[in-house]
Amino acid sequence: MLSAFSAVKANDTVQAATAADTAGYNKFRFGGYGEMVASFKDYGINRFDGTATGNTRTHRNTISIPRFVLALDYKFTPKWILGAEIEFESGGTGTAVELENSENGEYETEIEKGGEVALEQFHITRLIVPQFNVRVGHMIVPVGLTNAHHEPINFFGTIRPQAETQLLPSTWHETGIQVFGSFGRQFSRFDYQLMVVAGLNANGFNRDEWIIGGKQGFFEQDNFTSPAYVGRLDYSGVPGLRTGVSFYYCRDAGANADKEHTYASVGRIPVAIGTWDAQYRNRFVTARANVTYGYVGNSAALSEANRMLSNKSPYSRLIPVAKNSLGYGAEAGLNLKSVIGGACPVIYPFARYEYYNPQYRGQGRMTMDKRLEVSQWQMGLNWFALPNLVVKADYTTRRIGTSKVFGKGTYNSENEFSVGLAYIGWFIRK
Repeated sequence: MLSAFSAVKANDTVQAATAADTAGYNKFRFGGYGEMVASFKDYGINRFDGTATGNTRTHRNTISIPRFVLALDYKFTPKWILGAEIEFESGGTGTAVELENSENGEYETEIEKGGEVALEQFHITRLIVPQFNVRVGHMIVPVGLTNAHHEPINFFGTIRPQAETQLLPSTWHETGIQVFGSFGRQFSRFDYQLMVVAGLNANGFNRDEWIIGGKQGFFEQDNFTSPAYVGRLDYSGVPGLRTGVSFYYCRDAGANADKEHTYASVGRIPVAIGTWDAQYRNRFVTARANVTYGYVGNSAALSEANRMLSNKSPYSRLIPVAKNSLGYGAEAGLNLKSVIGGACPVIYPFARYEYYNPQYRGQGRMTMDKRLEVSQWQMGLNWFALPNLVVKADYTTRRIGTSKVFGKGTYNSENEFSVGLAYIGWFIRK
C-alpha cells in the first residue's frame, strides 16, 4: 500500500499499492527500514565563511544513522486499514518550540538532543474500488521522485538524490485528505493521487534550502489557513517503465505564518512546484531521472520580512529567498549478475549526475548567491547481499558555482567517499 514502504515499491504503482492493502497479511504487519553511512570528506563545514574560494580544504570524516523507521499496517476490516510510520533521524531528538503569546509572542526553545523523531505517517484508508479510494491523516506528499519512492533501495547513492533534497522537504509528510486510484489497462494504465494538506509556512523559507524550512511541525498544531493542493499522475503501461508528473500549489504561504501580522505588508506569497520523473527497470539495467522547478511569489518582500524575524525563532533568517529554484538529475546502474551470470553476486555499478540551485532566479534586482549552484557527479557500487539488504559505496565530486556538466566551478570543489548499509522489510505478518 502507499502507507509505510510495503512491497509496492517493487512495482511503483498505485494499482499495486491498492492490491498490497489486502494481500500478504490477514490482520497486521510490522516492519521498517534503516540506513547507516560513513563519509570521508576533503572540505570544511561552511561554504559561506567569507573566503573567496568557498569551502576550505579541510579533511574530516562523519558517521551517522540518517534514518531508522518503524512501520505497521492494521486491518480493521479488509476495506478499512490503519497505516503508520515513526522515523528516528540521526539518533532522535528532544526539541520543543513554543510560541508564548502571553509574552508578546516570544519563541521559547528547548533542545535536549540532536536529530529528529517524527510521526512520518498515520492515516486511515478506505478502499472502495481500484479507480477511487480515500485516505485521511498524516501522509507522504508525493512531489518528486524521492518523496514518492523514498526508501533506501530506491536510489543508488548512500544519501538521497540532492537535486531534490536540497529543494524539497524529504521525506515530505503533511496532514490532510487524499483520493487515489488507477484507471486504464495494459498499455494505457495510469495511477493518480490528489491531496489537500497543510500548506507551507513562509517563516521557514531561506537562502540555502529555499522552501524546505517551511514544512510545518514545530508546534502541536499546524496552520491550515491556506491549504496546499497536491497532485500526481503516473503512467505505468509499459513493463518496467514508470513515468509521472506531480504538482504542488499553496495560494498563500504567508497566511500559515506563526504570527498573522508577519506578512501584512508583503501581500500574498504563492508557492508552486512542478516535477517530472521516470524510472525504467529490467534484469540488466535500472535507470532514473527527475526534474524539479519551483516558484515563490513576492520573494523580495518576503526576504525582507524574514530578515526581521525574532532572534529566538526556530528559523534561519538567511536571505534572499529565490523566486525560482531548479534541480535535475539522472542515474543508471548495470546488474553485473545478469551480464556475467554464474556465481556473480548482484552488484550494480552506477553513475549519477545532478544539478541543483535553490537560488536559480531572484525577483527584480535580488542578487543570487553562486555558491548555492552545484553541478555534481557521483559513481559507485551497490551490492545486494539480500534482495532487501544493500551495501553501498560511492565517490562524489561537487562543483560549486557552475551549471556545466563537466565544468569547474568558481569555488573550491567538494569531494567525498562514502560507504553505507541499508535494509527494508516486513518482520511480522499475521
